[in-house]
Amino acid sequence: MSDFLKRTWAEVDLDKIEANYLAIRAYVSPQSKIMTIVKADGYGHGAPFVAKAFDDAGTDWFGVSNIEEAEQLRIAGIEKPILILGYTPPEFAGMLIKQRVTQTLFSMEYGEQLSAAAKEAGGTVDVHLKLDTGMSRIGFLFHGEEDAPALLQDGAAAAALPNLRIDGVFTHFAVSDEPGNPFTRTQFERFIRAVALLEEQGLRFSLRHCCNSAGLLNYPEMQLDMVRPGIILYGLTPAVGMPLPIELQPAMALKTMLFQTKTLTPGTPVSYGMIYRTPSARRVGTLPIGYADGYARSLSDRADVLIHGKRARIVGRVCMDQCMADVTDIPNAQSGDVVTVIGRDGGETVSMEEIAAQMGTINYETACLIGKRVPRVFFKGGRQVGKLNYILP
Repeated sequence: MSDFLKRTWAEVDLDKIEANYLAIRAYVSPQSKIMTIVKADGYGHGAPFVAKAFDDAGTDWFGVSNIEEAEQLRIAGIEKPILILGYTPPEFAGMLIKQRVTQTLFSMEYGEQLSAAAKEAGGTVDVHLKLDTGMSRIGFLFHGEEDAPALLQDGAAAAALPNLRIDGVFTHFAVSDEPGNPFTRTQFERFIRAVALLEEQGLRFSLRHCCNSAGLLNYPEMQLDMVRPGIILYGLTPAVGMPLPIELQPAMALKTMLFQTKTLTPGTPVSYGMIYRTPSARRVGTLPIGYADGYARSLSDRADVLIHGKRARIVGRVCMDQCMADVTDIPNAQSGDVVTVIGRDGGETVSMEEIAAQMGTINYETACLIGKRVPRVFFKGGRQVGKLNYILP
C-alpha cells in the first residue's frame, strides 16, 4: 500500500532539481553568488524539499515572496540568507529580526515604517534596496537622469534610517526573455548608473543583483555579484522558443489514475454542457483529476494524457474533480492504470509548456496552479524519499 493517496499526485525528481542547479552554477561566473528562488511553494514543486536539495547543492541565498514562506524554510532547517522579494507588513519587523530574514526596501515611506517597527522590536532589519529601472512595479524610481535628484535624496535618507542595515541593491528585468529586445540593456545601464550615484552618496553594497533566469542565460555580462534563477531551477524554459545554453531537466510529473472505463454508443454526450458527443462507438475512461487540482477547464476537448505510452484525448468538459479521456485506441487501458498528465511515458511526453499553451498561459502559471490537494512525492536515486500532503500534513 502506498503511503500517499494514489488519486492524483505530483512526482518531483530531486536528482533533476540538483542537476539543474549544478548546470546553472557551471554557467554562472564563479564570482557571482546564486539566490535560488523558491517562492510559490518552489513554483509548485514543494518548497521545503527543493530548498533542501538546493541547500545541499551549495546555493548561497534563497528568494521568497513573503515572511511566511521565509519562516517555512527556517522550520525546514534552512540556515542560509533569505531575501523577501515583496512586501512584509512593518509590524512583522520582529519576525524578520528573529528569523534573520532580509527584507526588500522599496520606498522611503515603507522604510520609515519598517525602521520604527524594528526599533520597537529592539533590533535591526537587514534590507536590500529595490530600484525600479523599467518594470514599473515596486522600487525607488530611476528611469533616467531626471530621477537622479529624488533617488539621491531618498538614498541618503534611507541610509540614515536607524534600525535598518542596507546590505544589497537590485532591480528586475522586464523582457530579458527576449534576447533581441534592447530594453534589458537599457535597464542594466540605468541600474549601474543608479548604483554609482548612490555610492557617491556614501552607500556601500556588498551584493548587486539584477539577473533572473532569462537574464543570467542571455546576458552573462550582467551577472554581477549575484543572480536569481527561478523557473530554470525546475527544468522549465523562461520563454517558448528561447535558446538555452544549458541543459534543463523538467523535475515534475503530474499523474492520476484511470478508475472507470465504459463503451458509449455513437452520439452519446459526455460531461457538462454536452459540448462533446461521441462520433462513433467510443471507449471512454474517467480520471480523478479536475480544475480543483489545477487541471484547467480550458483543457476540455484539447489536451492529451498518456496511458501505456500512448496519447488519449480529453473529451467533454473538465469537471472540478474529474475528467474523461477517449481510450478507444488503447485497448489494454483498464481501471487502475497510472495516467501521466504532465511528463514522459515511454516515448511520448506531455510537457508543462504544451499544457500551458493549451491553457493560453505560461509554464510558470501551469506549475503554480497545481492544487494543494495534490500531494507532492519526492524521489532521489529512483527511490521515494519524502512527501508533502497539504490536506493532511
